[in-house]
Amino acid sequence: MRFTEEHEALRRTTRQFVENDVNPFVDAWEEAGRFPAHQVFKRMGDLGLIGVHKPVEYGGSGLDYSYNMVVVEELGRIACGGIPMAIGVQTDMATPAIARFGSDELKEKFLRPAIAGDMVASIAVSEVHAGSDVAAIKTRAVKDGDDYVINGSKMWITNSLQADFFCLLANTGDEGPYNNKSLIVVPAKTPGISFSKPIDKLGQRSSDTAQVFFDNVRVPQSHVIGGEGMGFMIQMMQFQEERIFCAASGLGGMTKCIELTVDYARSRMIYGKPLLDQQVVHYRLAELMTEIEALRGLVHSVCEQHIAGENVTMTASMAKLKAGRLMREVTDSCLQYWGGQGFTWENPIARAYRDGRLASIGGGADEVMLGIICKIMGTLPGKKRG
Repeated sequence: MRFTEEHEALRRTTRQFVENDVNPFVDAWEEAGRFPAHQVFKRMGDLGLIGVHKPVEYGGSGLDYSYNMVVVEELGRIACGGIPMAIGVQTDMATPAIARFGSDELKEKFLRPAIAGDMVASIAVSEVHAGSDVAAIKTRAVKDGDDYVINGSKMWITNSLQADFFCLLANTGDEGPYNNKSLIVVPAKTPGISFSKPIDKLGQRSSDTAQVFFDNVRVPQSHVIGGEGMGFMIQMMQFQEERIFCAASGLGGMTKCIELTVDYARSRMIYGKPLLDQQVVHYRLAELMTEIEALRGLVHSVCEQHIAGENVTMTASMAKLKAGRLMREVTDSCLQYWGGQGFTWENPIARAYRDGRLASIGGGADEVMLGIICKIMGTLPGKKRG
């Protein structure tokens, strides 16, 4: 993929945002267990970094996805995983369905302020018993007059405690698990919504995550995205950009890990010379950087396919699978070269080690990615290719 000067200008803007508006405050936000989403998103909105590939008529830039991918790679250089994750929910998980299938009313009421950074968005799909198995969700929305009345709960919901609205998946019929679901925009201050305390996570500490409860929550039927019964299909389509986001942001994060480790290994003396001079060390770092560049090639290829309107279900799943596994490999190997320093909580590589582990779980676990790939390849028992 060849990048234009416009791509590079957007890359510079994003990197300056990361270096000036985010990274100086990450340690404090990690300690607090929450970053100020409205403040950070508003700054991004002012810089035009939220609606890069969203419609111009609702405040976006109307560019193709390659421009968004450049922004995402740079967001991966944020000194923690929780903030890029929260941003990704806003840009690539909770708003794509509204932008593509939402009514003019929904776009004006929710997409425009989300692009401007005036509203924080959250995606509410997972449940206690239904993470990767989206078809198994139990939350239900029943028609009553012109409204839906929603009952159920959602688990592992990023941005939930600061959200202004949820893009919620609920059962709205009895036509079977793939045809009975609808995506509904639910304002967070609607009566009947309550929250658990923040979940005490292994990593992604500055991203507020909680369980959300819906008790007779009433929203207009006009808040359905696309149409009733289209929710499962739309959510599966929305997952593709989520998976591209995961892989692309991982590129920036892993590259930063290598850079930090090179600098540390150059300054750390062992047996009278820099650790970096040990062949086993600089060869290993070269191997890891080669793996990162190979993944970058795959991500860019998926991006080109996505822009061309091709079905990227298999290749996006491959990219996410590879990214999640490579994040574990890169952070583990780099941490080893930091020695005892790497085993301390505040160490940047230790944080990347903790935060990156989610990449093989969230947005579809590795095993789900493998199942998708196998299904399309036609290697599952009794399944034909396609």
